[in-house]
Amino acid sequence: MDWNPATLWWVAAGVLVAAELASGTFYLLMVAIGLVAGALAAHLGAGLAAQISAAALVGAATTVAWHLRRPARRAPPISENQDVNLDVGEAVHVAAWGADGTARVAYRGSTWTARLAPGLEARPGPHRVRAVEGNWLVLAPAP
Repeated sequence: MDWNPATLWWVAAGVLVAAELASGTFYLLMVAIGLVAGALAAHLGAGLAAQISAAALVGAATTVAWHLRRPARRAPPISENQDVNLDVGEAVHVAAWGADGTARVAYRGSTWTARLAPGLEARPGPHRVRAVEGNWLVLAPAP
């Protein structure tokens, strides 16, 4: 087997793709694309400096492009994050709101104290859990 420079670039790219599959990060895949550019430069007969330059430029460009493509989203606070707190989004029924802006609701086999999320009108009826703060449910009217 001939271990020419193009073969080494292809093997390195394959190793990075395998590492990406194991880790689940797309950044390794972007660097592997850079290594493919190095392999293609080797196939075209470019020198070692040109191969390394092609790999570095393409790898860096794809990595930066992937990073800029990702939306800048922030996770909601833990009290409102449905991925962390499985109560968020669940339905409850409010029979009546108290004068202090709280209500007692039956939820998960127990009675909970609930308050309305800021800026919403307190009306009895179906509500959804928007957040859990300590042992309080923060509710919003169900659509």
